[in-house]
Amino acid sequence: MEELLLTVAKGLVEDKDAVRVSVDEPGEEGIVVYHLAVAEDDMGRVIGKQGRIAKAIRVVMRAAAVREGVKVMVEIG
Repeated sequence: MEELLLTVAKGLVEDKDAVRVSVDEPGEEGIVVYHLAVAEDDMGRVIGKQGRIAKAIRVVMRAAAVREGVKVMVEIG
């Protein structure tokens, strides 16, 4: 899952070395939280107009999570 998020994010940004993903362990609800960090200049590329790209990233991650039987949430910042 982490590799999927890294691959998607690196495909969107210019500064690929600045892409970082950290993972929180599942909480009480069993949700795994992925934190995506990119360079300040690339933030708009990852969020997109009206958050459309960010929403698409979250949809892809949720779809992949269903296949693994887990719940995920992606935070971008």
